[in-house]
Amino acid sequence: MPTTIMGPSSNVLVLYDRHGPLIEPLAAAVCEGVSRVSGATPVKRRIQEAGREDLLSADAVILGSPNWSGITGDLKGWLDDQGDLWEEGVLAGKVGAAFTTGRGLHSGLEFTLLSLIHWMLACGMVVVGLPWSDIMRVSGSYYGATATGEVTSEDVSQASQLGERVARLSLRLAGAGSRDTGRRG
Repeated sequence: MPTTIMGPSSNVLVLYDRHGPLIEPLAAAVCEGVSRVSGATPVKRRIQEAGREDLLSADAVILGSPNWSGITGDLKGWLDDQGDLWEEGVLAGKVGAAFTTGRGLHSGLEFTLLSLIHWMLACGMVVVGLPWSDIMRVSGSYYGATATGEVTSEDVSQASQLGERVARLSLRLAGAGSRDTGRRG
């Protein structure tokens, strides 16, 4: 009987605060991008449905928050309630990315993305952004996917591309077996 060799797989947690009308469609677009990558599985969770075990079992984490002068208080509280993940090193080497939504172009979207990225960097995660493209003239940021005022086709494209990039990198790292455990030696 022939032996089937399985390639690497990756569970990508798309974790977000549901406040605001635009965040759900952007989260769905991120998941669609993850789904396009063979071997990658999106796991979509609102913070109200998620727990620490979701973070720990994920190979990659894409955080989303509506812009409320930065990340929402609920998401910040949820992240804080998960314990000292940065000190434990349990997320070190996992891939991370961010997305946000807001009502205005200059209302702090990049600040929100950078706040999410800061948390990931503190945990030792490998952060993925978006490379420059012509779409960025009207949508998105290289820090992560965004939507402003409404979710446009360009926003969906950016969010989907972000999900796909995270899934591909997560699989590459899994295949290389090079994940940093965060342990000090």
